[in-house]
Amino acid sequence: MAAGGSTETLRKREKEKDVRESNILAAKAVADAVRTSLGPRGMDKMIQADDGEVIITNDGATILSKMKCMHPAAKMMQSLSKSQDIEAGDGTTSVVVLAGALLRSTQQLLSKGIHPTTIAEAFLEASQEAERILESVSRPVRLDDREALIQAATTSLSSKVVSGDSQVLAPIAVDATLRVIDPSADSNVDIDENIRVVQQVGGTIEDTELVNGLVFRKKGAAVSGAPTRVENAKIGLIQFCLSAPKTDIENNVVVSEYAAMDRILREERKYILKLCKKIKDSGCNVLLIQKSILRDAVNDLSLHFLAKMKIMVITDVERNDIEFISRTAGCTPVAHVDSFTADKLGSASLVEEVSLGSGRVVKVTGCEAKASTVTVLVRGSNKLVLGEAERSLHDAFCVIRCLVKKKFLIVGGAAPEAELALQLGKFAKTLPGQKQFCVKAYADALEVIPYTLAENAGLNPIEIITELRRQHAEGITTSGINVRQGKISDLAEENVYQPLLVTISAISLASEVTRMLLKTDDLVGVQ
Repeated sequence: MAAGGSTETLRKREKEKDVRESNILAAKAVADAVRTSLGPRGMDKMIQADDGEVIITNDGATILSKMKCMHPAAKMMQSLSKSQDIEAGDGTTSVVVLAGALLRSTQQLLSKGIHPTTIAEAFLEASQEAERILESVSRPVRLDDREALIQAATTSLSSKVVSGDSQVLAPIAVDATLRVIDPSADSNVDIDENIRVVQQVGGTIEDTELVNGLVFRKKGAAVSGAPTRVENAKIGLIQFCLSAPKTDIENNVVVSEYAAMDRILREERKYILKLCKKIKDSGCNVLLIQKSILRDAVNDLSLHFLAKMKIMVITDVERNDIEFISRTAGCTPVAHVDSFTADKLGSASLVEEVSLGSGRVVKVTGCEAKASTVTVLVRGSNKLVLGEAERSLHDAFCVIRCLVKKKFLIVGGAAPEAELALQLGKFAKTLPGQKQFCVKAYADALEVIPYTLAENAGLNPIEIITELRRQHAEGITTSGINVRQGKISDLAEENVYQPLLVTISAISLASEVTRMLLKTDDLVGVQ
């Protein structure tokens, strides 16, 4: 009986070990896949979707969100990157690489017979101590110190495809973020609600500009006689269609004679003219028309009438943009022509159609609503460059948002991780028993960031790590890897700074996922 019980316990332990091993291997595989894209000299990934769409990026969150993962632990790594993207916006590759290194260290600890719960508790203690150490080596920053904010944004952009244009994009990211907040009162920034990024093919990244107002991409051919520039604009936003009504999908209208056809066309003309006159009577001279699914939002006849009335028309306004436009221009969306009155109109000092490269855009500037909104017009030679520029700008916005949330900076270039490895190694010696062993393993795992940075930059990782350890042991806490010069240098003098929140969030989230996978001992399928 006792022998049977011990065999069952052994099997149970073997199963626990197999499940844990499987989880760790799957998570490490995801970490290894994105590891080569870490840092300024990291490689880019080309992602091809099922529909043939191609994306070239080295943004960890984008790579992982497009990756097809079947294993639950691999999906957890995808969620980890997404969480870091939501919390900090940057460090999405670092957090996954860090989690992979921590899981690798847990494998060694488990093989030595240390219980998973003991490892999890030690890792929690180590991550809390790491936060305290990081706060002690950080420096405060004021939101009115524009240069410091630009340096932080430039550091974020240095690892992107568009890093060569960071001197253009970093100031735009800083100015855009600061315009939509009150620096003295706000503790967060709603980037998606207050900042719009509009892509336009043509020109180069250097032509990217910040517009204090709205930008619309102009679609379709120009209507003869329609205005292309309107000063002292009165802007109307409609959600009804300027086209003849249609029958239900199941019904048809059969016209059997020319007289009836003429009558229908005449009635259609009268109907559309009546709508256009009501719009004109309200005082509107710039009309925004929401895109319609059921029928044409606007037709050639209505565009002709509006052009005769000297009303500029902007069509195909997306439903998602309605609230942003309303707040920026100060206009109210109108769902029926009877409600279209002067009090629903917004105003702007200038609405102008501009030709850019192969297309045209309409810029709305000088809005009287004084809303906390801005638009960034991104230019580039093709859609791949534009897509990566937009993702890079989003990361730069998030870096400034991190500094609004937590107004502290630390140096980059793996200097914080090297300092943490040193200080946590000292902290481990103060702990009793197996905890000491676990915290030491945690400290060693943090060195994966400087190791990977050096490896991706084509440097000798062993030499770099050894020199980095020596300088931090001598008390130079700002020593980090200068990948441009290929050596260790004082990165505070090089002005390589990043938000404290990015590193704290990465360490906290990576530790949390590691502890969760450690405590998982079975995989249960459900019907």
